[in-house]
Amino acid sequence: MFYYALAFILVGLVAGVLGLSGIASVATQISWILFMIGVVLLVVHLFTGRRIPPPN
Repeated sequence: MFYYALAFILVGLVAGVLGLSGIASVATQISWILFMIGVVLLVVHLFTGRRIPPPN
């Protein structure tokens, strides 16, 4: 998820440098949404991660 967020932010930066402000704003909004989804998934994984079974 973070990889795609980074890819979209790079697309947004390149589009911003080229003067394509509409594409840049959409790309940065998509990257922000993907980043937030990645953070939520990370937090869920940390709270529900692998549990070690008790020894017998």
